[in-house]
Amino acid sequence: MVEQSDRAPLLDWEEVPPADTTAVVPSLDTENAPEQSPENRRALGSTAPGTGWSTSPSAVAVAAAVSGEAGAVHAGPGWDAQNPAKGDHTFPGWDGVSTKDRRAEEWEEKDQIVAVFVVTFDTRSGNMVEWCLPQDVNLDGVEFKSMASGSHRITSDFIYFRKGCYFGLACFANMPVESELERGARMKSVGILSPSYTLLYRYMHFLENQVRHQLQCPGQYSPLEAFYEDKKALLPPAGNGLITACPTSAWGTALNRCMHPEMKITHPAGCMSQFIRFFGEQIMVLWKFALLRRRILIFSPPPIGVVCYRVYCCCCLANVSLPGVGASVPEFRPFFYINVADITALETELSYVACTTEKIFEEKKELYDVYVDNQNVKTHRESLQPLLRLNSADREKYRKLSEQRQMLLYSQEVDGDCNSSEEDLFILFFMEQNNRIFQTLSEVAGSADPTLTADHVRAMGLDPQGDRGFLVDLLELYGIDAMLVIDNPCCP
Repeated sequence: MVEQSDRAPLLDWEEVPPADTTAVVPSLDTENAPEQSPENRRALGSTAPGTGWSTSPSAVAVAAAVSGEAGAVHAGPGWDAQNPAKGDHTFPGWDGVSTKDRRAEEWEEKDQIVAVFVVTFDTRSGNMVEWCLPQDVNLDGVEFKSMASGSHRITSDFIYFRKGCYFGLACFANMPVESELERGARMKSVGILSPSYTLLYRYMHFLENQVRHQLQCPGQYSPLEAFYEDKKALLPPAGNGLITACPTSAWGTALNRCMHPEMKITHPAGCMSQFIRFFGEQIMVLWKFALLRRRILIFSPPPIGVVCYRVYCCCCLANVSLPGVGASVPEFRPFFYINVADITALETELSYVACTTEKIFEEKKELYDVYVDNQNVKTHRESLQPLLRLNSADREKYRKLSEQRQMLLYSQEVDGDCNSSEEDLFILFFMEQNNRIFQTLSEVAGSADPTLTADHVRAMGLDPQGDRGFLVDLLELYGIDAMLVIDNPCCP
C-alpha cells in the first residue's frame, strides 16, 4: 500500500565542530553573473564539483564500491564531498594520497553561511525582509522563497530553495495573536544562505527555535547576530566571485564509512526510503525521466518541506559512478522550492527538478516536461507519454528493490546490523542499475558490431519492447553510437 504522507519531523540540531580552515565562497555581488564555463561546472561523472553543486559522503563510498577503481569516484548531482578530519590518517589509503590530493581536505563545507535573514508577513505590504546580515546582501525575492505561497494555512514548515548561485534553508512559523493590526496571526521565517545545500540541515533546529523566538519577541536579533559572526563565510580576497572547487583526487582510496556523519531525516539525504515508499512503483517512471534529464516539477500544497526532500531524491535517481558518463548532457540540478518569481530563470533551464505550491505552474507547460501532483506523474509531451506506462521489467526492478529492503530490515532487527542503511541500499540500487545500462551501451558501441539486441536490453534490466523509446532517447541524449535493431511490433 502506497503511503499518502511522509511528513518528516524536525529532529535535534547537531552541529559539527568547525574546521581549522574556512573555504572560499562566491561574492554575493556576483550571484547574478553568467554561469561558469563548462570546464568549471561539474557534469555527471566529474570529480570536481562546481559552485554549490557537490557530492555526498555516502555517494563517494557507494561509487567506490560500484566502480571498484581507486581514484575513479564519480557521483551524480546533489552530493557533498566530505573529507577526513585534519591529521587523521588512520584509514586505509590515506598515506598513498599525494600532498596535492590532500588539499581537498581544506575544501570541507563548514561555516559557509553567507547571509542570515528574517522575513515577515505585513498585512499592508505582504512578504518583506525584516532584518538581515550582512546588511548590504542582495536578498531580492528571498521573502517569497522562504515563505511559501499558502503558508498562512499551516502552523510551521521548512523550505529549501535556490537564490542565484546560493542555496537557502528557512523555517516558517505562524502564531495566533490578539491583534487587529496583524489580523489575528503573526507569520515569520528565519533563514540562511550558503554555497551548498548539503550541510544546511545542521542548522534546522536552530532556525526552528529562532523563528519561534522572533514570533514571541519581535525585533530581538542578538542570537542571529552571534550566529552569523560565528558561521559567516570567508569571502575571496581577490573578489573573483568563484568558489574553490574540491581538487580532483583519489577519494576511492582515501574515504571509508567511519568518516561519514550520521544522516538524519532533517537532511535531504535521509529521506530516500520515505520517497520510494510514497511513490511506489511510480519511482521507476521518475527514474527514467531523471536519466533523460527532463525538467521535473512537483506540485504540492503546503507544507513544502517534505516535498523539497523529494526534489533531492529525484536527483539521486540519476547517479552514475562510471567515468565520463554524462559529461556532454545537461546537469540535473535541484532548484527546490520555486514560485512565480522564478519563471524567467526556469525559461532558460534545460534540466532541473523543483517543487512549488502554486497551481498556476501547471498551465505553464513550456517550463516543464514532467508534472507531478501528489503521486500522479504526467507529461504533456507526446513523445514522453509511453514512459508513463510501467512494463514487466519496471515491476521486476521494484520487486527486487522491495525485497532487498525487507532483507536489510530483517538483518538490522535480527543481527543488529548497523553498518548498512536503507539510504545506502536505495542509492546503490539505482547506481548499479544505471552503471549496468551505460556499461553495456559503452561496450556495444565500442565493439565491431555496435548493434543492441534484445539480449543486451534484457541484460541491462530493461524491457526490449516497453523500453524501446526510452533507449532510443537515451542513446541520442548521451551521444552513444549504437544501433537499436529490436523489432517494435505495431500490435501488442
